[in-house]
Amino acid sequence: MASFTFKEIQDLDKIYKINLINSCSGFKSANLLGSVSKEGIANVAVFSSVTHLGSNPPTLGFILRPTTVPRDTYKNIKDSGIFTINHIYEDIIEDAHHTSAKYPKEVSEFDVTNLKEEYKGNFKAPFVKGSPVQMSMKFVEEVYISSNDVMLIVAEIQELYIHDELLQEDGLINLSKGNIATINGLDTYAIPKFKKQLSYQRPKK
Repeated sequence: MASFTFKEIQDLDKIYKINLINSCSGFKSANLLGSVSKEGIANVAVFSSVTHLGSNPPTLGFILRPTTVPRDTYKNIKDSGIFTINHIYEDIIEDAHHTSAKYPKEVSEFDVTNLKEEYKGNFKAPFVKGSPVQMSMKFVEEVYISSNDVMLIVAEIQELYIHDELLQEDGLINLSKGNIATINGLDTYAIPKFKKQLSYQRPKK
């Protein structure tokens, strides 16, 4: 079994270290975040750090790298207070990954990919058309994590849209039925399959 000490990790080649540490935590969520600038330009970007924070109120968070360079998603969220989360599915993986390319803020990623924007009700931020799970989000707070110079962005779910065939009677969203992708590391995608749903566990008597 390969092993690495803290010092050995620190001394690794930069790309090797990035790949190693980005994949050691396991499979990560694969989402497209949709936002809109003050000028009305739609933005969509891939994120692999969206995570559940709490159910009451329904709250999610994601990690944002340092803002020492322009971060259009961050600026749009801070300016508007809203954004969308859209699950990446098998058919759009390549276009979704391309949204990580650094385009000028005047360019919408919807215009340089086959991703299609759509709008629901009066919500101003764009959803990704066809995504089996979509959420409209309201910004709540940001928490600066000084030890790694990143920010946790906290937001509440305002509306949740799910393709009917994914939603079970008990409320579970069966992501496998939507061919929802997950990310291994930075640039490797997988389509996990439903294996088994287990019951709530209590101590053995």
